[in-house]
Parts: sequence; C-alpha cells; structure tokens
Amino acid sequence: MTLHPSHNQEKNTEYLQKINGEHHMQPFSANGELAEAGARIIDKADGCYIWDTDGNKILDAMSGLWCTSIGYGRDEIADAVAEQMKKLPYYNTFFKTSHSPAALLAERLATLAPEHINKVFFSSGGSDANDTNIRLVRHYWATKGKKSKKTIIARHNAYHGSTVGAASLGGMKFMHEQGDLPIPGIVHINQPYWYAEGGDKDPETFGLERARELEEKILELGEDNVAAFIGEPIQGAGGVIIPPDSYWPEIQRICDKYEILLIADEVICGFGRTGNWFASTTFNIKPDLITIAKGLSSGYLPIGGVLISDRVADVIYSEEGGEFNHGYTYSGHPATCIAALKNLDIMERENLIDRIKNELGPYLKERWLTLSDHPLVGEARLMGTVGAIELTPDKASRAPFKAKEGTVGTICRDYCFANNLIMRAVGDTMIISPQFTMSFEEVDELVAKARLCLDKTLEQITAENID
Repeated sequence: MTLHPSHNQEKNTEYLQKINGEHHMQPFSANGELAEAGARIIDKADGCYIWDTDGNKILDAMSGLWCTSIGYGRDEIADAVAEQMKKLPYYNTFFKTSHSPAALLAERLATLAPEHINKVFFSSGGSDANDTNIRLVRHYWATKGKKSKKTIIARHNAYHGSTVGAASLGGMKFMHEQGDLPIPGIVHINQPYWYAEGGDKDPETFGLERARELEEKILELGEDNVAAFIGEPIQGAGGVIIPPDSYWPEIQRICDKYEILLIADEVICGFGRTGNWFASTTFNIKPDLITIAKGLSSGYLPIGGVLISDRVADVIYSEEGGEFNHGYTYSGHPATCIAALKNLDIMERENLIDRIKNELGPYLKERWLTLSDHPLVGEARLMGTVGAIELTPDKASRAPFKAKEGTVGTICRDYCFANNLIMRAVGDTMIISPQFTMSFEEVDELVAKARLCLDKTLEQITAENID
C-alpha cells in the first residue's frame, strides 16, 4: 500500500504548515495571512503544557480555549471513552430512546446544579446550547399563553457563541457585521465594564446604573414582549469583565419584578472556574437556565447543554408543552457523556473546587495582582482562575492607547508566543484562564513570563513611539 505523503511527515512543521494553509480554513482568523505566515502546529500536551512540532514547551495559561480545567494527559478519560466506543460508539436520543451515559450524566448534573435545577438538555457545545435557549424561552412563554414574550435582552461585548442565533445574543459588533446580525427579537444593553466605561464613578454606583439599563429596556419594549435576559456572570471573551458587586443582585431583582427569565451563560464560568461549581452561586443569583459546555468535559470531547430550572421544566413537560421540536444528532453522545462523567469524577476526587477556593485561587490572585505595579498595567483583576490585565499608556486616567485598539495587545501576545506562554489578547487587555491543577511553581512561571512579555512590549512601543 502506498501511503499518502502526509503519513510520512506527521511532525514536519514546514509540511504541516503548508497543507494547513492550503486546505484548512480556521476560525476567527485572517486565513490568507495565516496561510502565508504558517500556523503554530501543536503536537502533544501534558499537565499545563503543550508542545509544538518544533519541540517548544509552552505554558498554556488559557486552558486551551478556557476548557482543559483538569489539565492535559488524563489517561483515565481516554480509557473510559475507548471502552465506551467499543461498547456503544453512538446512538441518538430521539424517538423515545436514551442510553446509560446520557442518563447517568443528567443525574450527576442535577446533583451538582443549584437546588432549583433538575433537568438538562444536551448539545454539542456552547453555541448550540444558546440556540437552544432561544427556542426554550419562546416555547416556554408560548405554552403559558404569552406568545408575545419573545424578545431576549443581552449585552454589548458579550460572547455567547458563533452560530447565527448565539452570535446574535452576543454583542460583538465585528461579528454582527458579518452576516447581517443580530436576528430579530434580540436587543442589547451596556456591559458592566467599570475599568473602561466607569469614568469617575465608583464601581458600585456604576454597577447599579448598568444593571438598571435592563429595567429601562424592559419598560421601553413592554414587559409583555420580553422573554429573557442573558448574561455571562463574568464576560470571558469580552476581556474577563468582573462586574461590580452591586450588579448581579440588581439584575436578579429586575428579572423577578418583571417576570423575565434569567439565563446565566456559564460556558466559561461553570464547573469550578470561580471557586464554586457554578458562578451563579458565586454571585448569588438564581437563573432559570444555565448554559454549560467547556469545563463539563475539560475539552476532552465536545459537549454542552442547558441546565433547566424546575420552573421552566414544569411548563415544558406539561401536557400543553407537547413535543419540544428541537434537537441535535449528537445530543447526549455516549462517548462525550462518558468523558464528562470521568472529568467530574476527577474533579471531585481531587477536590479541585476546594483547591481553587482555598489554595490555588488565593495564591494565583496574590501573584497576578503584583503585575499591577508594571508601568503598562492600569489594572490587574482575577476571580478564581480567570483574570485580566489592562494595558494603558496612563495608569492614573485608565486611558486607552491612541494607536488602533489591539495594537499593543497584539504586540504583547506575540511576545508571549515567542517566550512560550499562551496568554490571550482581547483588544489591549491580556487574559488568562489556567488549569485548576496548576502548581504554585507554575503560577510563578506564568507571572514571571507575563512580566517579561510586558517589559518587552514596553520596550518596543517606546522605541516605536506607540502611545
């Protein structure tokens, strides 16, 4: 048998970059530029590190894409998935049929979720889970005889996924510009981003003002037309925006007052990221729906879903609710459910949530906040294991750079790559989301490399007069 050329060049970086550029269109990329420059080809991973095909060992402070919470290289998950694939590699959950991995995972999630939540609808990831939310809230209100309650209120600069529905829920203008979004029935209010938008107001006053924009929008649209409000407890891809303490209690009050469903998108924050199983607990809110994905399986296999409160489930399950005409081929895929179950086993056995709350989280915060003394850093912030540093030319005024937004952040990100650190840039904000298993020594390495990259960034923008 003659092997395709690629079989003989699996680790040849130049060849892999060539075929990747010729045939692989990558997400959120300027693919023409990327094809010319060549993508970094990742070859293997273990713990908190990844290696590229040139042998560089890289500290992954983003947990892949916010998801590899328990770290790389967990054979226990691989072995369980392999065993499941041999027994039942696939079956759907349509047509009055289910299987043990889906049933067992659903039961497990009901035990971990807040007490008022006992149902889950499975999807393949966060984007289609948020599409599910659109269908769920509208079906819920229609079943209750309130068919006009269709509009969902979201926030500018939020990220809820990349499908047409999920990207519409999100409030990122650069995404809306491609595809004539948002779709009808979705509107946006301002985000609780005190650092960039709070001006001279104290954070708590600003948080209340931004929360009360929800009430203003409900009154503008009419309570009878509003179905739900959706928000990330902490806006992740928007720049790790941790809202003022005053914000979420006021949002909860408004939703309760006007009988609006509250959707907490916990694709990033769920499964321990803030030091509790769910950030809804951290912020003391009671959502009707919780979007889940990423940390559910630590990214080992793609899975997502919606945790559904008893309030909503009782209506959907009622005789009037009838059939819920919605679903996905891979809803509750047996192999992904097994991966998620084993991931949760590991998290519980190793007490990773307690570790974040009592050990890793406090140490990471202490070390991360030391970066606030750097001349380029206007603010360092962190909750649990998710954090950000704001880059600025003027610490006192929190001023943005005069250069195009993202210019300095991109320079810093490129220095991170060059110095074997994965730290993501969102505009001129640098963000992290490390694994729950990161050692104190690895935290020190992360902070030391981050400071080095900040130093190099400052040197370059000073030399090039970027301000």
